[in-house]
Amino acid sequence: MMPIHKNWFRMPVTALVCIIFVSSLVSIPFANAIAGNSMPTPTLLWSYKAGDQAYLSPEVVNNIVYVGLGDNVYALNAGTGAYIWSSTAGPVGPSLAVVSGVVYVGSEDDNVYAFNASNGGQVWNYTTGGAVDSSPAVSNGVLYVGSDDDNIYALDANNGGQVWNYTTGGAVDSSPAVSNDVVYVGSDDSNVYALNATSGDQLWNYTTGNWVGSSPAVVNDVVYVGSVEGKVLALNATNGGQVWNYTTGGAVLSTPAVASGIVYVGSDDNNIYALNSANGDLVWNYTTGGEVNSSPAVANGIVYIGSDDDNVYALNATSGDQLWNYTTNGEVDSSLVVVGGVLYVGSGGNIYALGTSPTSSPSLTSSNNLPIIIIVPVAVVIVAAAVFLTFKRKSKTKTKNSSLSPKDSAVS
Repeated sequence: MMPIHKNWFRMPVTALVCIIFVSSLVSIPFANAIAGNSMPTPTLLWSYKAGDQAYLSPEVVNNIVYVGLGDNVYALNAGTGAYIWSSTAGPVGPSLAVVSGVVYVGSEDDNVYAFNASNGGQVWNYTTGGAVDSSPAVSNGVLYVGSDDDNIYALDANNGGQVWNYTTGGAVDSSPAVSNDVVYVGSDDSNVYALNATSGDQLWNYTTGNWVGSSPAVVNDVVYVGSVEGKVLALNATNGGQVWNYTTGGAVLSTPAVASGIVYVGSDDNNIYALNSANGDLVWNYTTGGEVNSSPAVANGIVYIGSDDDNVYALNATSGDQLWNYTTNGEVDSSLVVVGGVLYVGSGGNIYALGTSPTSSPSLTSSNNLPIIIIVPVAVVIVAAAVFLTFKRKSKTKTKNSSLSPKDSAVS
């Protein structure tokens, strides 16, 4: 059997060490960028200008962005921002719902509208007794929405027929949340209500110290909601009993987002708060330059939220450290939506699509600006060099040995 020359063992070992070394120089910084240790600056992928202030929060369904701008509802290509269709609905409310190929939206012209999601054709409209600044919620074929005529309406989502209505003591700008056949909603009469989703019967109400414009978030049988009295409340979803409350320095109109045991919410005291969902203890807060009425989005360990200082912020969800901010052309009261690594936000009559991850950016680079794609070619070059040097050394040794006498060879 031919003996294995020691250089043949050195060659793959040398190549392996080279690959590991080069990969560590590039892939470790990139991994840190992914983890948020060195977050890349967001890339503006596209923006769409309609000329009116955009308070309406975008919804993204089947690669289409649906959003209200001024008196119209728009459908835009989510990848390019290209116009698809628009339909007139009067001054549209703060958000919309897209379910089963239909776009539902409230309007300050006292109507709730349903549009075909494919072409914008009107399916139906329902007239209430006041402006509809509440955002619709659709569950089990029924649409739930509040109105400034002090009512909460349940409408058949297919034809707009009224199923029931419930009268509160004030305007209902809060957007309903539906969970386990219960509708949770706030009212300007300072109450949070729980209503049977089928019949509209009241199950309980909780009285706060001021009107409730925040929309509830229901997680693990707890209702999280803000109040204009400057409190974030956690209520038992079954009986309305208070679990805890946290006092901020300003009105809380932001809708809480709950993720990994943390409640994230904005306040008119210019702060974004992270609170322990179990007991309301402060985890961290971050101060912006304006009121924070925007409702946050949480994705991949990052909290995205807007401020009236015209900025969108990305914060580390665990520590509250700022990863980046992006300046728009107006106040950011829009709720934010993250889909496929792209952040969609409305501000100052514009809809922005911001790339928030390397996969959504034009070029994939690590935190030290060294392209990831160089790992393979650099490694190949180093391995080739290692192979060349190994063979060269082997050839030189062979030549040297062949020039020795038999006696010398035996000694060597």
